[in-house]
Amino acid sequence: MKYARKILLLWGISFLVNAQKFSVILGRPTDKSMTLSVLFDQNIEYQIEYGTQSGSYPNKTSLLSESANIPKEFDLEGLSKNTRYFYRLQYRLKGGTSFTASPEYNFMTARDPGASFVFTVEADEHLYDKKGVDNMYRICLENQLKDKPDFMLSLGDTFGDDHNATTITSTELKTLHANYRPFLANICHSVPFYFCMGNHEGENNYYIKQSPPNNLTVQATLWRKYYYPNPSPNAFYSGNQEVEDYGVGNPENYYAWTWGDALFVVLDAYRYQSVDGSSEKPKSWDWTLGKKQYDWMRATLEGSKAKYKFVFAHHIRGQDRGAITNAKLYEWGGYEGDGKTYSFDKNRPGWGKPIHQVFKDSGVSIFFQGHDHLFAKEDLDGIAYQEVPMPSDSTYEIGMLANADAYTANQLRGTGHIRVAVNPESVKVDFVRAYLPADVKIGVRQNQEIGFTYTLGKAAPSNVVLANQLEPKEWLTIIPNPSNDLIRIQINRNYQKATFSVYNQLGACVLKSDTPELQVKNLPEGSYVISAEIDQEITHQKILIKH
Repeated sequence: MKYARKILLLWGISFLVNAQKFSVILGRPTDKSMTLSVLFDQNIEYQIEYGTQSGSYPNKTSLLSESANIPKEFDLEGLSKNTRYFYRLQYRLKGGTSFTASPEYNFMTARDPGASFVFTVEADEHLYDKKGVDNMYRICLENQLKDKPDFMLSLGDTFGDDHNATTITSTELKTLHANYRPFLANICHSVPFYFCMGNHEGENNYYIKQSPPNNLTVQATLWRKYYYPNPSPNAFYSGNQEVEDYGVGNPENYYAWTWGDALFVVLDAYRYQSVDGSSEKPKSWDWTLGKKQYDWMRATLEGSKAKYKFVFAHHIRGQDRGAITNAKLYEWGGYEGDGKTYSFDKNRPGWGKPIHQVFKDSGVSIFFQGHDHLFAKEDLDGIAYQEVPMPSDSTYEIGMLANADAYTANQLRGTGHIRVAVNPESVKVDFVRAYLPADVKIGVRQNQEIGFTYTLGKAAPSNVVLANQLEPKEWLTIIPNPSNDLIRIQINRNYQKATFSVYNQLGACVLKSDTPELQVKNLPEGSYVISAEIDQEITHQKILIKH
């Protein structure tokens, strides 16, 4: 089985000391505590030693006991706010006499107002299908660790997999969720992890009705909570108060917290996605956040005095493509699909205002979403709508090929993450690119290069496109377009070397040539992208094939 094979291979990148492999995932940071999810591959006894100076650990937990391959959550409590802690594990086999020390890790507790900090965002890892590539994802994670963020957020389509939603088993879902621990363990020992639900997690109100508890939603929720600590309401976090059946308890699916000068609000676009639960992929007015989540979101945003407000969801209205074109419609924007007929009060009686209007009136700074697998940044009514690129696309093309047309501005190819630096006077947002070593070219493509940057706050708002991303190139012409047979590529400048690749809408390379003539008569009809690499510079143009 593909997933079982993957997890056996992936454990090889976990921490290995004296033959004991382990992973630590930090989560739920507060001003006074940190949750550690610890998993060993053998029966172990261990202590956690910690302190506020590197190399000095005056505090330690009691001796903890853990069975092999069963994660255990432990809360370090009584911590000081706005403080960096350093910690390590001292562990031994059960019944052993001597301890082995892990490497030293660290984390921050909640920042005070006025403090500067960094956080990172990724989306659509897709390692469970052909879109995501393990080695590419590892590089992106390493890049995030180098940013030294206080925490990271994933915007979902991480664990999957709803492609066989009615037949998938609990055992398969366990493996899918376990697969990610060795990846995340490479940075989440020092970078707390927050998770936002994607559509492919399958945790929605359509699947939950299918033969409970033996369905995708219930079992996926149980295994997600088993391996990854996410917030539930307490003195630090607000969020979903509901307790669900079948051992799920609180689903830990939407929540909010304040960190420094910023409010963070994570929404779940899927658990209540269909008004009556009858649609697997609801459209137009049938899609909803659900009244309880909407009321909580509105009260949270309107009640916060934070200088900056960041909202996260896998995607506007769940299943569509694009950002601000959707932000004007249905529950999000209030208008019908024609963009002219306002009918929010008719379709959501008693709600008061659409989601985007809540954002506008309460001063939301940035809305972050994934789902479309590319970088794009749009603005509407003073709110930045930020599409987050994939961290694991080794073609660097999937989202641009399939979904760029759904956006109106700043669409860029590439793989990587979003880095956000929050300061008292401004917020700086960078698209940090990731490249496989074989794709790095000095002066042209560098791992960790900045593909796009902008600033919000007292500094003048700015959008800056970097890293050779201005396109299309006037010196490259494709004839004919549309085509049904032979494509000729005209390069209107001198050059020494060129290669040409044709990608389909899934991001797969279906044709490659070192000459500027491409025979496409055997390709199915549809939209494609030609990627031309000319003297180490890359440009792209869309073509249409019609037979």
